[in-house]
Amino acid sequence: MKTRLLPFNDAAIAEAARLIAAGEPVAIGTETVYGLAADATNPNAVTRIYKAKGRPSFNPLIVHVSSLEDAERIAELGPLSKRLAEQHWPGPLTLVAPLRQGTGIASLVTAGLPTIALRVPKHPAIRALLQACERPLAAPSANASGAISPTRAEHVLQSLGGRIPLIVDAGPCPGGIESTIIGEIGGQLRLLRHGPILIPEAKVVAGGQIQAPGQLISHYAPGKSLRLDACDAKDDEYLIGFGGVAGHSSLSPSGDLAEAAARLFDLLHAADRSDKPCIAVAPIPAHGLGQAINDRLSRAAAG
Repeated sequence: MKTRLLPFNDAAIAEAARLIAAGEPVAIGTETVYGLAADATNPNAVTRIYKAKGRPSFNPLIVHVSSLEDAERIAELGPLSKRLAEQHWPGPLTLVAPLRQGTGIASLVTAGLPTIALRVPKHPAIRALLQACERPLAAPSANASGAISPTRAEHVLQSLGGRIPLIVDAGPCPGGIESTIIGEIGGQLRLLRHGPILIPEAKVVAGGQIQAPGQLISHYAPGKSLRLDACDAKDDEYLIGFGGVAGHSSLSPSGDLAEAAARLFDLLHAADRSDKPCIAVAPIPAHGLGQAINDRLSRAAAG
């Protein structure tokens, strides 16, 4: 299969919508990372997502919709979840809630769970595609399963070239970190994945059954070994710096966590392509957005 790369415009969205209507997945930029979008109500289309990514079938997908109203047609949002949706949608927040019956969502999307992960994205590219398709879109990150997430169209092409028909190039993703995932269980908010939106009242869920995307121990991994909390580089290491640790490149020389999040996967890709056989990353403060960055790095190092 030849993978086409089209710049984000009306013609590219029309072609992407045509392919999705035909049951194909297409890659498109969002405010977090590039997503691999397909019709969430078409089992064959969803199967093509899993096949293109090599994704294990027990790992559920996030479904993207245009509005809170669309989300409530698919899931039963509790009062706490609805309050979060009203505060943070559209944006990088995913809510896990009980799936309503008769929605037409393909069972493979939820990996057999009674819940579904939903997000209303903010980026104009994915929003334009949702409007053109007029259907919910399952859209995990557009990369081979477990590998470094893509924040540029060229990352997608490197990972999935020849496996998907189209990439809509919407430029670099401004956020660079996948969405925060929250579930409402027994009247309490549970943090299922760290992300750009901080929900202090949400309790961290660790271990147990996979309930949402991004919970695999090994995930977001480069092809090289990764050492964390490194203040200097060994001879065989490409060092990604932060703050006072300069490195071969830096997530943020000024120590800005938002800049670091936006550059994280981009620099992991660069380090993976370098002539150094190993990668090291400088210490990242474990507060605020640093929690999400450290979550991604610890899972990348586990690979």
